[in-house]
Amino acid sequence: MTMECGHMATQASGSVVMRYGDTVVLVAATKENRIREGIDFLPLMVDYQEMSYAVGRIPGSFFRREIGRPSEKETLTSRLIDRPIRPLFPEKYRFETQVTATVLSVDLDNEPDVIALTGASAALHISPVPFGGPVAAVRVGRIDGGLVINPSIRQLEKSDLNLVVAGSREAVVMVEGGASFLSEADMIEAIDFAHRAILPIIDAQDRLMRMVGVNKELPPEVVKDSELLDAVIRAATDEMRAVMTTPDKMVRRDRKRALKEKVLADLAEAFPDRKKEIDNALDEIEKTTVRRMMVEDRRRIDGRRFDEVRPISIDVGLLPRTHGSAMFRRGETQVLAVVTLGSSSDEQKIEALAGETFKSFMLHYNFPAYSVGEVKPLRGPGRREIGHGALAERAVKTVLPEDGSFPYTIRVVSEVLESNGSSSMATVCGASLALMDAGVPLKDSVAGIAMGLIKEDEDFIILSDILGDEDHLGDMDFKVTGNEQGITALQMDIKISGITREVLTRALEQARAGRVHILGRMRDALPAPRPELSPYAPRVITIQINPDKIRDVIGPGGKVIRSIVAETGAKIDIDDSGRVVVMSPDKEACDRAIDRIRKLTEEPEVGQLYMSRIVRVTDFGAFAEILPNVEGLIHISQLEHHRVKKVTDVVNEGDQVLVKVIEIDKDGRIRLSRKAALEKPEDK
Repeated sequence: MTMECGHMATQASGSVVMRYGDTVVLVAATKENRIREGIDFLPLMVDYQEMSYAVGRIPGSFFRREIGRPSEKETLTSRLIDRPIRPLFPEKYRFETQVTATVLSVDLDNEPDVIALTGASAALHISPVPFGGPVAAVRVGRIDGGLVINPSIRQLEKSDLNLVVAGSREAVVMVEGGASFLSEADMIEAIDFAHRAILPIIDAQDRLMRMVGVNKELPPEVVKDSELLDAVIRAATDEMRAVMTTPDKMVRRDRKRALKEKVLADLAEAFPDRKKEIDNALDEIEKTTVRRMMVEDRRRIDGRRFDEVRPISIDVGLLPRTHGSAMFRRGETQVLAVVTLGSSSDEQKIEALAGETFKSFMLHYNFPAYSVGEVKPLRGPGRREIGHGALAERAVKTVLPEDGSFPYTIRVVSEVLESNGSSSMATVCGASLALMDAGVPLKDSVAGIAMGLIKEDEDFIILSDILGDEDHLGDMDFKVTGNEQGITALQMDIKISGITREVLTRALEQARAGRVHILGRMRDALPAPRPELSPYAPRVITIQINPDKIRDVIGPGGKVIRSIVAETGAKIDIDDSGRVVVMSPDKEACDRAIDRIRKLTEEPEVGQLYMSRIVRVTDFGAFAEILPNVEGLIHISQLEHHRVKKVTDVVNEGDQVLVKVIEIDKDGRIRLSRKAALEKPEDK
């Protein structure tokens, strides 16, 4: 891996060209010198874009350029870059900042995503921005039990682990990936292995920074009015504890709003026009109160034990006309998962740098505003929805049937109806149940749980099944999916400088216990996939034909296949390998279509009898059509058991004749016999 700067994008605040093999990514970090007033968040934009020219292709869009919304891969990679760098900006940093990663060249062997993440850190590190890095990332695979750093795309196909780990010199700061039921111990070993590989990349960024000789800006000074803060503490602390021990989310929200209005009214005269500062002080008191309550009093917001999962309720098969459905509720988080089964023509076509691919399993996550009691216009899915859907999809995909044994395109839609933390993990549980309700032969159930962390000095607390407020006020959001055998997906975001192996081990052990508890409740509701598909699900039959016969099924201009569809009502898909998929809600329609296709593609067999039609007569014999577009020769000597002087004495054009195939030569020529199909007359 090489990183260099100074000859591309030099007007950006910091830019690097990352190269790994023949994969090249330009990453530019730019900061405006204007402070964005009136906001209480970090104004950071991260954009990752893949250019078609990177693999020598012209875009397939109508305009022949990269336009419109970013692809799902670009969105997920933008999130992947954003998550580890965002916590490293100083408190109260309000300068508009953008990180743009552009893929310039791809060798189709080395993935550009982890290179772009490392490049984002390097670009910020050599810029004047007061960035608290550097960080770096690697991908870890496991092939035949051996761990591999940054495996090639071909190696990943044989790997039972695909994990991206980002870290600083001191600790791991982000984990994202999937696995094939990897144990907790193996997962910790992989993360440790990745962190050791990250350290030389951190050293390289430090060397580059020293070579550039950049002068870093000082972080913004955080000035706190102690008089105002003390006044807010006196006015709010006692009641804040009562508010933050209210189990019901909506009641807690209303009580928190009422407390804020009361404090603002009480302090309006002493601190006029200081509403924003009072709001910020109340947020600090809320965070301090909850964290102290957990560390000192060992109490959570809703009174649960630290390792306790909220009450679970499950309903399956509740929608009458869908192909499969399940409602999963955990505490105040409720998800409705719905399954739809389709044919191969319903697969999602994906245009990526590696070329066109087709996706037969899709999981889509929707998060409407009413799920959190808010009013917002309906829009398309944002980065959050795409990210949560991809995580749940990765978690469930591992247990789907393989090798084409279930010839359906599968779409799962997760509708989040209520949310108070961990809706993505509820989606995993709901999707698993809905697929089983649809009769999809899953290998096993999959459950997910979100873990939290409260760390004060050397003391730390691991929280199972976190609430929304515990996520917001805590130090970690750690999502783990799988079953008793192991882990299928993992996503960890750290809001502090990093976590140690001890914290990670404890979190994974506690997550496993919670996951097993949830799986028990899921199996009580639906222990195995339904033995039959929904009566409203389409029936799919797959057969294999000789690829040379595809043209016979399609016919000139598609005439034959259209007639089969019109006659039977079935939907027919044929690929270049000769795989034919016939789909219809009516099984009899499928059978009729299959029968027609078999007749069109049947191959003649030696020894078989066929009712043929004479299509041409010659002096030496007659040509007979035994199958559509398949002819053979009945030699004059094979017409009768006695000597025939003239062919037309026995058969004429258009006659229906029973014949037997007696030979197919190496050139495919077929010899037929009418004589062999007739009973031999008794000897005189």
